[in-house]
Amino acid sequence: MTLHREGYLIMTIGLLLLSGIQVLNYILYMFTGWCWLFTLLTVGVLIMAYLIIQFFRIPKRTCAFTENDIICPADGKVVVIEEVEETEYFHDRRIQVSIFMSPLNVHANFNPISGIVKYVKYHPGLFLVAWHPKSSTENERSTMVVEHTSGKEVLFRQIAGAVARRICYYLQTGQKVTTGEEFGFIKFGSRIDLFLPLDATINVKIGDVVKSKLTKIGELN
Repeated sequence: MTLHREGYLIMTIGLLLLSGIQVLNYILYMFTGWCWLFTLLTVGVLIMAYLIIQFFRIPKRTCAFTENDIICPADGKVVVIEEVEETEYFHDRRIQVSIFMSPLNVHANFNPISGIVKYVKYHPGLFLVAWHPKSSTENERSTMVVEHTSGKEVLFRQIAGAVARRICYYLQTGQKVTTGEEFGFIKFGSRIDLFLPLDATINVKIGDVVKSKLTKIGELN
């Protein structure tokens, strides 16, 4: 396991603040002798430190896939699988698969397919809870489209949530990408939407807990 570069500053500031709290906690204990309070605050500091560090963890995973596989871009739970009208890029009917990421999930994001990046756009917006139906079109978000070697395109969208306040993405139009390579990171709770061709095979169902680079979302036909 490694720690994501997007978290270096936050982890440094967070751990310094927690260290300061623990110093004050010790001074309070020396003056009052309240062992129960010292223990309670120490446990709280350790839990907060663990949560900050684990949020930016990047587990080591081997991405195994075939040419037409659509690999899960994020850890989380499948909350939407439905046919919808995609209005930003395709302007036609697509299968939407949405993955909700809680603050406890790994928040690095990975390319679901290999190909050429055809479209990248950032949209400022609101911070509705990530599972809200309108979060896909009204929240802060970034949209990316990759064209597969077959000519079919997959759109994937990072969506900020009520807690997530920063979306990071690293793709540029014209760039060649490979399935399982990191393309971005969302800080704290959030969501990813995939928009797939109508003839794509879907291998997950609503409620499934999925893992980035390991779970096969579906297959391009």
